[in-house]
Amino acid sequence: MTSPVDALLRPLKIKNLTIRNRIMSTSHAPSYGSDGKPKERYQLYHEEKAKGGIGLTMFGGSSSVAVDSPAAPWNQISVADDSVIDHFREFSDRVHQHGAALMVQLTHMGRRTKWDTENWLPTVSASSKREPASRSIPKEMEDYDFKRIIGDYAAAARRCKLGGLDGCELSAAHGHLIDQFWSPSVNRRSDKYGGSLENRMRFGIEVLEAMRAEVGDDYVIGMRMSADELIDDGLTHEDCLTIARTYAERGLVDFINILGGQARDHLAHAIVLPNMSFPVAPFLALASAVKREVGVPVFHAQRVTDLNTAGRAVAEGHVDMVAMTRAHIADPHLVRKLMEGRVDDIRQCVGAGYCIDRIYAGGDALCIQNAATGRERTMPHIIPKTTGPKRRFVVIGGGPAGLEAARVAAERGHSVVLFERNAATGGQVTIAAKATWREALTGITRWLTQQVVKLGVDLRLGVEATEALVAAEKPDVVIVATGGTATRGDVKGTEHAVTVTDMLTGAVEPAESILIYDGTGQHHASSCAEYLAKRGASVEIATLDRMVGEEIGATNQPIHLRELYKLGVVLSPNLQLVEIYPEGNKRVAVLRNEFTHEEEERLVDQVVVEFGTLPNDGLYFNLKDRAVNRGQTDLPALLEGRAQPAVVKTAESGDYALFRIGDAVAGRNIHAAIYDAARLVKDL
Repeated sequence: MTSPVDALLRPLKIKNLTIRNRIMSTSHAPSYGSDGKPKERYQLYHEEKAKGGIGLTMFGGSSSVAVDSPAAPWNQISVADDSVIDHFREFSDRVHQHGAALMVQLTHMGRRTKWDTENWLPTVSASSKREPASRSIPKEMEDYDFKRIIGDYAAAARRCKLGGLDGCELSAAHGHLIDQFWSPSVNRRSDKYGGSLENRMRFGIEVLEAMRAEVGDDYVIGMRMSADELIDDGLTHEDCLTIARTYAERGLVDFINILGGQARDHLAHAIVLPNMSFPVAPFLALASAVKREVGVPVFHAQRVTDLNTAGRAVAEGHVDMVAMTRAHIADPHLVRKLMEGRVDDIRQCVGAGYCIDRIYAGGDALCIQNAATGRERTMPHIIPKTTGPKRRFVVIGGGPAGLEAARVAAERGHSVVLFERNAATGGQVTIAAKATWREALTGITRWLTQQVVKLGVDLRLGVEATEALVAAEKPDVVIVATGGTATRGDVKGTEHAVTVTDMLTGAVEPAESILIYDGTGQHHASSCAEYLAKRGASVEIATLDRMVGEEIGATNQPIHLRELYKLGVVLSPNLQLVEIYPEGNKRVAVLRNEFTHEEEERLVDQVVVEFGTLPNDGLYFNLKDRAVNRGQTDLPALLEGRAQPAVVKTAESGDYALFRIGDAVAGRNIHAAIYDAARLVKDL
């Protein structure tokens, strides 16, 4: 009996291009560009997906075609001059040798970028209307701007073809220049490029006609677009169907890549890049509707995280190609594991949004659970077996750091025992997942646990490690990954407070009126507030920061804020918690305004604080004296990918090398814990 998943392995032919299967990665901007070029890091990131069996990988989300669409924000790629061609050729060769197809996305960002970067040119658009997200007020395009920019698109397409790419995709989504002309929310023109939908489509048609004239009819050109902007003054679903049908019937595009929504403001951005609070494939119906209207292949992306959903989307005819972009960030070998019948070994994306959130905070895309993604030059996705002696490892702690350390050590061929004092693995991930829509985080440690069991790790649950138990194992290497304990901080009267962890674990029952103090700006306090408000408590969050959840990224913070407002949670920024004292059976929280220093008080039933964690390091210090390295990690060796020298000495000394990782060192996050473990143990 065939499975819908089998449909994913059928090839797809577009003109002279045959894509080996129906799984792709869409163009996105991981911020790996260098000097506007896709150099080694960028190429290795996509080459890994090609090694992993993907059919088509697209790169260069928002690759710029013009000098007034700067590539500098988010380290984008510039296709505005011929210097990029050699990099494209090198890139194509890397990916093609593994059998995958490679394309790039071309765009002019219009108003959706910054004017105060790179060339310091004004942004341009259909009309002079400010975009909330970029805060850019564009110049309304004039006659000569049309000629110049249309020529820029055509020249960029030529560079793609000369660079050996299998095709290119025109971005007309997320509020870029083409769809700025389409959308009545932006386009207020009264000339031939404004007014009716037919007129608003004109600029995009002229762009594609010029690109076709430059590269010929045989070269593959596609278009990414929304099938419903999901805003009151934007493009409707019917508008988008008309656009897709018109462009396809004119032979301007060879495929259409569909999404739902747009990205003009914070909440819209979080919707168009759906996180774990959304159901799987929330906009598949939009792509399916477009496929019924057009005669070209239809692609689709947006939170398609598992193979069963992807398989049904193709098998049932909703789309021709399904994008699993974030799923490949979590596991670039996804397709290879499917072909080898190792579906259980796929590290599944949980939708945390960490990869995207880092980009919009000025960082590079990293996966919350896969430390090798984006670090292919130094970190292996497939852990090699050790060429040296097999060691005896003792890992203490079954959170993400300890589980990853055990997994990598076992993959290397070492003997591993893992002690976890609780009855189940998970650590602080289990606590975080108790908060409303963040339950999917448990997928991180569930996969790690499955892998360590499969690899034969001696997993001892409900056993608290002691010096004696560690010594009895006669280990060569001891890794302490005991995590951290929530701290109540050093506020005067903090003994009258409880922690977010106390509330989420059920150690303390929620009262009726609660003040939560957010001292970190991360998910913890906001998640706890939602959790408590949904249980009927009256909740206020106060924070010293400019806003609640200030450190939460762009795909997650708007969802938190939306839910908090819906639940009636009071948000109070710019306030420092300076004292807590009892008054009868209640608590008084004294808050001081950061700018005026005026103090105000809250009389509540409970004060809940979030100040992060402090390391559970008692066992580490008890073990330290017997360790040949005294617990020290050789940082130059770690960063250079060399084995820790202490491990080499253990055979002579008869004692163990000791390391601590994750929150047992200092409170950070899930990615840091996993990266600590992976980069240390891969070389032991």
